[in-house]
Formats: sequence, C-alpha cells, structure tokens
Amino acid sequence: MLGPVDYLLWFLTALLEVSVAVCSLKRHSFRRYLALNVYMLGSLVVTILRFWVFSHYGFTSAQYLYFYFYSDALLTVGLYFALITLYSYVLSELDTGRYVRLAAIVLLAGTAFFSYQVIQQSSDRLLTRFVVELSQNLYFVGLVLTYLLWGAILKLRETRAQLIQLVLSLGLYFSAFAATYALRNLYPGLQMVWGHLPQLIALSLPLAWAYTIWRVPAEARLAPSRLVVVPR
Repeated sequence: MLGPVDYLLWFLTALLEVSVAVCSLKRHSFRRYLALNVYMLGSLVVTILRFWVFSHYGFTSAQYLYFYFYSDALLTVGLYFALITLYSYVLSELDTGRYVRLAAIVLLAGTAFFSYQVIQQSSDRLLTRFVVELSQNLYFVGLVLTYLLWGAILKLRETRAQLIQLVLSLGLYFSAFAATYALRNLYPGLQMVWGHLPQLIALSLPLAWAYTIWRVPAEARLAPSRLVVVPR
C-alpha cells in the first residue's frame, strides 16, 4: 500500500516533467532541445498512465507491473536518443550528424541483441524479462556514452554553459540509476531503501533540466579553463 510520501513524489515527478516543457517554451528553447522535451512529455504521459493503472488495479497487480516495465523500456530508449541529440550538438562543427545517428542505431540494436542473449534460456515471461534486461543494459550504455560525451566536451573545448549542464545532469542521472541497479542485484533484501530511491532519482533529471533551461541563458559561455581542474 502506498503512503503520503509516495503520492507526493508521484505528484512532484509529474509537476517537474511538465515544467521542463514550460520552461523551454518560455525561453524559446523547445525546438532547440526538441528530443529532450519530447522525452520529458512522454515521461509525463507515462507518469499519468501509471497512476491511472495503479488506481484501477493496485500497486502490486500484474497489470501495473507489466505496464511499469514496458513503459520504462520505452522511456529508456527515448532517453537514449535524447542523449544522442546532445552528441549532435557537441559535434555539430565536425559535420558528423549522420554517422552519430547510424552508430546510435547500431549500438541500440547491439544492446537489444545482447539483452536477448542473456535471457533467451528463460522459459517463462521471455518478453518481460527482455524489456527489463534491455532497460538495465541501456542505463549502463547511456552512462558510458555520457562520460564519452563529457570527454568530447573537454577535448573540443565546448563552452556553451546550458549544453554542458544538461550533459552533466544526464551523467549524474545515469550514474545514479546504474548504481541502483547494481546495488539492488547485490542487496535485494533492502526493500526499504530501493522503494523511494528510484523515485527520488527520477525527480532529479527534470529538476536539473528545468533549472538549467530557466536559469542559464542559451548564449551563456564558460571559460575553457573552468571545464577542467588543473592539478597544482
């Protein structure tokens, strides 16, 4: 049974998700970060539908569990492609857009194939196990790609403050979820910890994106020396 904290987190998640699109519209950045906004609006729709399924069938019902895992897989794929668009922004001066998109599709297909190979021996609920495995693996792939993107930012001396903060927040988000998946597999008995932690992590991404789009001007630049810490 869910308590007041669960309902509060649910409401805050939906509020922050819609705030990203609102801030983008107010700052005339909706088209600039179209993939990010589409992902966040899709996440908002999923949040609302999850609450509807929960209210009709219950939190521990098969309907809610199936909807949660399948929708989570779709959102993870959507966030993966949102990350790829950030690659396109960072590498825009190199005219490598088509290669980035091709590599993204190949990597996604490879991750899906690997996920299927991991669970193909399962005789029951093969599709459900596949989407769960795919979501977990995409979080780790997203984590690696985000840190590679940060390396590209440092190498290319990217100075757009708004873009840098979006990438950093995404890196923290992927890191937190990847760590949660790993620790949950190592310590499955800590249900009290894993109960609210994913919800709190989910809050962090729309909060960071909304703050960045609203507070950081699109034309703001960082000095290249501020992107790295120079050892003394």
